[in-house]
Amino acid sequence: MNNATEVFQPLQADDPPQVAGYRLAARLGAGGMGRVYLSHTQGGRPVAIKVVRPELADDQAFRRRFGREIKAARRVRGAYTAEVIDADADGVPPWLATLYVPGPSLAEAVGRRGPLPVPAVLWLMAGVAEALQAIHDEGIVHRDLKPSNVLLAADGPRVIDFGISLASGVTSNTATGTAVGTPQFMAPEQATGGEVTPATDVFALGQTAAFAALGEPLYGDGPSVSVLYRIVHSEPELSRLPEQLRPLIARCLAADPEERATLTEVVEWCRRRLGRDADAGGGPAVWREVTGPEVMVPAPVPHPTPVHTTPLLAPPHPMGPTGWTGSTRPAGPMGPAKRRIRRRRTALITAVAVTAGALLLTGLAWTVKEGVDRYRDRNTASSSTAGPGASARPSESSAGSAADSGADAADSGTDDRTSETASPSPTAPREPQPTAYPQQFLTQKNSLDIKKGDTRENREGDVRFTCEEIGCALESDSSVITMMYADPGATLATCRIALTGAESRSFTLAGAAAGSEFCVKHPSGDIALLVIQVKSTALGDSEASFVTADMTVWPAA
Repeated sequence: MNNATEVFQPLQADDPPQVAGYRLAARLGAGGMGRVYLSHTQGGRPVAIKVVRPELADDQAFRRRFGREIKAARRVRGAYTAEVIDADADGVPPWLATLYVPGPSLAEAVGRRGPLPVPAVLWLMAGVAEALQAIHDEGIVHRDLKPSNVLLAADGPRVIDFGISLASGVTSNTATGTAVGTPQFMAPEQATGGEVTPATDVFALGQTAAFAALGEPLYGDGPSVSVLYRIVHSEPELSRLPEQLRPLIARCLAADPEERATLTEVVEWCRRRLGRDADAGGGPAVWREVTGPEVMVPAPVPHPTPVHTTPLLAPPHPMGPTGWTGSTRPAGPMGPAKRRIRRRRTALITAVAVTAGALLLTGLAWTVKEGVDRYRDRNTASSSTAGPGASARPSESSAGSAADSGADAADSGTDDRTSETASPSPTAPREPQPTAYPQQFLTQKNSLDIKKGDTRENREGDVRFTCEEIGCALESDSSVITMMYADPGATLATCRIALTGAESRSFTLAGAAAGSEFCVKHPSGDIALLVIQVKSTALGDSEASFVTADMTVWPAA
């Protein structure tokens, strides 16, 4: 964060120059939902623009949910949140704008300097708890509170990404984003696919505070399944935490949501421990120590400069009572002579312009005719090299006829607009358009229907999730399944290649983690891409075993 180039990345060739009138100044990062850019309001205030990725943008159900959550998020007003100021769920693509917070994320700050001192952790917990209060008051559960979603501004923390959370009362298996949550910061009920409530965010607050105090996740790193198993079945190991923080973090991490501390209790507890500093404004000094030097935000992108051209002929000067305007010399005997010279000069310039235009049009016509002749000659040569008795394909014959017709039109000077704007051949292959089905939640009791893009409440769908003594797997009675081992970002083309010659209808999940990709080919020809988001394969415990995946389907590919 000390170097601006670490924060503000230049726009790439595939980045748009602007989104809905917001001119983009830099790329801030990317996530499961899309890319994030730096822009500015008309008044010059920095904003973060999050642009939804195409697969989700094409899903009308996602757009509807996204629109509902944007409306709720725009009502959130809190001192410790990054306010949503603009959005368009119906845009192409959908996008969301929040106030830009100049400061590192908690994850970046800890990665740079290590664990935070106890006073900073107390300020952190109090600020994040206030932010969650404002979010919950509008009926929103964050669901993905974690160190990378907490930004450290000069005057305290800011919670971000609450605008794409689930509205409270909606179960986790209908999530609108690309993941149920981040495994290291999930609550037990979240990891097992249970009901998500505001208490779920309190558990994540306790984990986030523990990360700030320890410099690493409380439940450790490693495969997601191992982390989730420890969260569900193990008591948190708090002995490594500073003694001053243990009681409060223990309350936040209670296994039973009903026994967790309330957000009001968290704020009051932190204020008591901070003592006089809580009312004396000691927070900013703590944050300056943690966040490091301020990074200069790039200036707004200026409006494009209009291009002005010089006219070919200067406009005539209006006549005044004393002759030409600007001249005080009266029109004497030389006046008529000067006017005759000016008229001859104007006539000469006009003649030159007309001649040049005629030559230009002649040259263009000659170039078009020459190009058509070359195209016809090339077709004739291709036909002659096919050998005696060879017959041209229908598409070649029609192409040759079109070329001949175009040449005849050029020779006769007619305006054959039909041949000029002819549409592509109807026989040209068209790539199938993908449809996104985010957050498919698979257990050992349901199955995935590729054609409908959802889960069935029975095991009769196309893809099933199974767990046995030897491990867990994805399996199908009819569809072919293969795992992608290349870099993330599989496409229709790469799935086609991977599925060529593939015959397996079952694939183990032993080596799969969040982000792993599987290509599936349905007997109908549909190709599906499954991107694993969360995997919980706790052997012997069917209730704790599940997998969630984003699915993209290309029909009859």
